[in-house]
Formats: sequence, C-alpha cells, structure tokens
Amino acid sequence: MDTAAELDAHFRDTVGGLHAARARADPTAALRPGSRLDGETALALYAAQLESRHLDLAARWLQQQGRGYYTIGSAGHEANAAVALALRPTDPALLHYRSGGFYCARARQVPDIDPVRDVLLGVVAAADEPIAGGRHKVFGRRELAVIPQTSTIASHLPRALGLALGIGRAAKLGVPCPWPRDAVTVCSFGDASTNHSTATGAINAAAHTSYQGIPLPLLFVCEDNGLGISVPTPTGWVAAAHDARPGLTYLHADGSDPAAVYEAARRSVDQVRRRRTPVFLHLSVVRFLGHAGSDAESGYRTPGEISADLDRDPLIGTAKLLVASGLLTPEEALARYDEVGDHVRRVAEQVRNSRPLGRRSEVSRPLAPRHPDRVAEVARCGPASAGEALTLAQSINCALGELLEAHPGMCVFGEDVARKGGVYGVTKGLQRRFGPARVFDTLLDEQTILGVALGGGLAGLLPVPEIQYLAYVHNAEDQLRGEAATQQFFSTGQFRNPMVVRIAAYAYQKGFGGHFHNDNSIAALRDVPGLVIASPARPDDAAAMLRTCLAAAFVDGTVSAFLEPIALYHMRDLHAEGDGGWLAAYPAADEHVAIGSGRTHGSGADLTIVSFGNGLRMSLRVSQQLAASGIGCRVLDLRWLAPLPVDDLVREAQATGRVLVVDETRRTGGVSEAVVAALVDAGYDGALARVTSADSFVPLGPAAELVLLDEATIEKAAVRLLGASAH
Repeated sequence: MDTAAELDAHFRDTVGGLHAARARADPTAALRPGSRLDGETALALYAAQLESRHLDLAARWLQQQGRGYYTIGSAGHEANAAVALALRPTDPALLHYRSGGFYCARARQVPDIDPVRDVLLGVVAAADEPIAGGRHKVFGRRELAVIPQTSTIASHLPRALGLALGIGRAAKLGVPCPWPRDAVTVCSFGDASTNHSTATGAINAAAHTSYQGIPLPLLFVCEDNGLGISVPTPTGWVAAAHDARPGLTYLHADGSDPAAVYEAARRSVDQVRRRRTPVFLHLSVVRFLGHAGSDAESGYRTPGEISADLDRDPLIGTAKLLVASGLLTPEEALARYDEVGDHVRRVAEQVRNSRPLGRRSEVSRPLAPRHPDRVAEVARCGPASAGEALTLAQSINCALGELLEAHPGMCVFGEDVARKGGVYGVTKGLQRRFGPARVFDTLLDEQTILGVALGGGLAGLLPVPEIQYLAYVHNAEDQLRGEAATQQFFSTGQFRNPMVVRIAAYAYQKGFGGHFHNDNSIAALRDVPGLVIASPARPDDAAAMLRTCLAAAFVDGTVSAFLEPIALYHMRDLHAEGDGGWLAAYPAADEHVAIGSGRTHGSGADLTIVSFGNGLRMSLRVSQQLAASGIGCRVLDLRWLAPLPVDDLVREAQATGRVLVVDETRRTGGVSEAVVAALVDAGYDGALARVTSADSFVPLGPAAELVLLDEATIEKAAVRLLGASAH
C-alpha cells in the first residue's frame, strides 16, 4: 500500500464487508462499558476523521496538479480527533503536523469555520489562508485557540509549558489573558521527537515543576507511529521513558480503538483540568502514505509491515464501532465517506487557483510591525526626574524596578535572578520588592527559560527572561529563531509572544571566564529576521533602551535581545582612576531611545570611529589619545545592532570621510561586516577600515588578550587609516 488509491480501496472493501446491526434507539448512550464515548460524539469523531483523511488525499491530488506544496499528512493519526472532542474549544492547542483530525474536530465545535477550506488554502499557499496567509501550511486559527507551529522536532513544547504556567500566573496577577482561567494547554508531537533535547527538556521541566507542587495544566499527546521518517522507534521505548515518572501521569491508548482513545483522552483532560497536573497521553497510531508525498515506504519497510498497519486504520476502527452499535449501516458509513470526499474535492477545485503572495513586502509585512510613536509614548513612563549617577548594572536594576512598577504583567526570571539577584547583582532586591510571582528562579535549562517566556507572552504577560551568559543562548537559539521570531510571521500577527531577553554578554572579564563565560559572537542572533538586538554600553542608554524594548514588546509584540556588556557592569571610570567617567545619571521620564538610533560622542572632523559595547569605551579612550596628537575624532555608538542605525551611520561617516569600525566580536560573521556593507550600499566612497577580535574562541586567563581587540590595535589602525587617506 504505497498510494492514496490503495488506501481508499482498502477502506471501501473493509467497511463494505461489515455486517449491519440493529438500529440504535438512543444515540446519546455510551457505546461500550467503561467508555464515555456516546453515539453522537462517535458520529462527530467519524466526520472529523473523514475530513482529515480526504484532506490528505486532496493534498496529493493538488500536488499532481502542480498547485499543492505540502504533503505531510495525518493519515493513520486520526485518533487525535478524539482528544479534541475531550477538550473545550477554548483550550489552547499547539499541534503536531499530523494532528489534522484534531484540527477538524476542534473546528466542528465552533460555528462558521470550515477546516477543509482552511487546510487546503494552506496546502496551495494562498494569500487569503486565515492564519499564515500563505507563508506556510500550519494548523492554526485564533477562533479555535489553535496556535500555529512549524516545528518538526517538538520545539513548541517549551512554549506549551510556558503557556500552561502563564495562564495561571496571569490570573494570579490580575492581568487580562485570552484563555480561560481553568484552561488546559495541549501540545501534540511524534514519537521520534521525544528523543530531541527540546522535547526531553520540556517534559523534564514539566515533571520538575509538578513535583514541586506548582500548578501546571499541560497535556502532552505523543502520536506514536513507530517511525522517525524511516528510522524505527524501539518497541516499548516511549512507554518505558515516560511511565512512572515523578510529577507526570502516563496514560496509553490504542489509536485504532476510538472508544479507548476517547476514554483515555477524557481521563487525561479531567485530571489536568481538575488537579492542574501534567499528563503524558501516549497514542499508538500508524502512518499511511509515507512521511510525505515524496517518501516511498517500500524502500525501507517490508510489505508485511505495511500490510499489518492497514488492520489498524483508525477510520475503519470508528466505522466498525458505529456499524456494530447500530448507528450506521455499512452503506451509510461509506456514503458519509463519499459525501465528505466530494466536499473536499470541490473545495480543492475552488482553491486550486487561489492567489499566492505576490510581493516581497506582502510576505514580510507581519514579521516585525513597528509603531515608533506609540512605543515612545509607552516608553516615557519613568520617574519624574533624573537620579544620581549610576553604574551600568545599577541603572539596569533601577530600570527593571521602574518597569515592574509600570507594567503589572511584567515578570523577570531566569537562573539565579531571584534571591541571589543574579550572578552580577543586576536583579538584586527585585524579588523582595515585587514578590516571587513576578521575579523568580528557573531550572538550569535555557530552552525552558525561553519557553516560559514564549508561553507567558501568549498568556498576556510581559516576560523579561535572563540568559546568564551569551554562550548559553546557543543552547536554545532555536527558541528565538524558530519559535519567538516566527510567531507573528506565521500567524499574520494574530498571535504574538512579546519578550525582552536580557543576556549578560561579550568578553573582557579580567581573570575569569574562558569562552563559555567570555563569548563574543552574536552572528546567530543577527541572522534572525525581525529580532531587535539592543547593545547598550552607557548606564543612561541602558535604562532608556530597556524602556524602549519593553514598550515595543507591549505595543508591537516585539522580541528583543538585550545584550549587557559584563565587563562594563560595575565600571565607574573612563580615562583615569576616580574620574567617574563611566557613571551616568538615571534618565528622566522623557528620555527615550528609538529603536535603530545611534549616539555620537564628540564632533571631530578627522575621523569617525563606529563601535558598540566594550568597543565604545575603548574607542573613547583612543579618541582622547589621538586628540593629544591633534587628531579630532567623533565616536558613533551604534547601540542597536539590529536594525542598525543606518541613517546615523551614513551621516557620521560622511562628516569626516574616514571611518574606522571597531568591532569586539569576530572578524567573520561579526557586526563590522554589516556596518561596512551598509556604508557601501548607501554609496559611501570615503576611506574605510575595520578592526575586530580574532576568529577564535576566547581562552582562559591572560591568553584572552591575544585574541581580543585592544586599544593599541585600534589606535594603530586609526593612524594607518588617516595616513593612507592623506595620500
């Protein structure tokens, strides 16, 4: 059985050969002792399963017509429709790409929504598809509380964990939330995905949370077809890995038995909703038609293995139950199959010529909405007047306190941020002021930290997670790239996960570190579309920029990475010991730093130095040294690394005609590459050079100085550039 036609024929032959039973008198009665599946629910289940099956067949037909672009189907997984019927349509769902039956069953619970049209518009990448607008084929709709996911490796599980936590926290804080207070969050995924670090981390975090007695209304649904594309999952592995885990209830059901699946789903949902504890529901299912349209199972499975799966077809299982219960005759079961098939084919014909996205601007429109005037209005909410001179760490601490006062839904969390106050004391005292519901510690797992933020944003909170060191971001970078930044893009702005990710960043820690605590690479962040990257160096900029990032999250759902230079946290002086040159007064309420705006220090006409972070302090020191030789410099602090302050950059470059880019990150993939490219794109034709740190990890101890950019190198490059441009 390799083709849709063979699967269709097997269904017809099997159901057509069933024997009719006496007509059932009460369709509301349970169909089997020990199961709460009644006749009306079973008929609704059958209808949703039929829609899902015919959608898979239609996707392949559209592909043959040259108009279908997605053929990963749900055939064999339709048992998940019973899970949808056990839930409420207001329970948020994050679905596996084979949860088509769930989506159809959920849609049948809400008036005026046709799941067939929704799914097929996604298959043909139509611009008027209701959730992603033709950007990807996803299961999602705001009216159905289905949050779109493009995950193939369960990267949505940390978000599901965060949402389950966030709903309760929003209620506790009195913050408006789009989901009911007693909602159950459900996420579905495949058996192969349970082995991915993202899934194992999220499931562990759920058990860890529940073990502590913290409410976590989360339902994990593992749709186990025994295959990861072509690689078999060891028999019994999923059960062995998840049964009898502390803090997590495990339940199992055979996906070919609709009554058993529905009862297991009802038991799972009842426990999660009533006890607010997580459940792992394991559904044994089968997979028909290969992994996707291009996958021929006969290349890696025997005919006997494929044939054995046919006996476990969930549609046949439901049809058998309905016929044996007297709710349908075999002829009626087949007639309904054909009726649904006719409807699906008609819709497929209609959507075949739907308009695709036609312009670049149309594709990217929901990626990063910007309303700078409104952001500025929200950002200007600080104290009435400026305060005393502060260090960078003190200024960030004050800003966090100010913003926690202004935004009841803001939460600050991460490893060691609460009682300890962070490794560098930046969050010191905040938990004491605002309580453990708003400032709290997490377990040591960056995927979970970001997942809590992702879900919290969906629940109406304003998450400000902390990642303890820049290198640690790379443990979970896909939570930013694949989950956070894509949410508005793949939901046309209907769902958003606002957050400001604070990251202790960069190198230059004297006598401490090694590359994992002195990392200087941000290339992975700069490649994420729509992600705002803030890089304050001065204390006054840090507070004002943090206000801006949180305001952008509040107004536009913006995701920001806020890079805080560790080596500058407690810096006080600039040029000489005791000069206090790196302290700054806390910014007044009307001080606002717009996203993508730089700051110029000095007005020299001989050389423009462009830098950021630790490079700013080094450049200002070099600028003073050059001034002693009669060379006048101006130093542009980029402040924002995405989007770059291009207008400020071009203006300051043209002011001198000589530009030196000082980049503390690496030469390959560093910020300087983007700066130079921006100048070239703008038509700048003056002298131009760059200095960077080496393409190397940062070693331990004094050896770090061999690979990191220093002031002597900056000064030599400046003199060389000025000498070359004079000829």
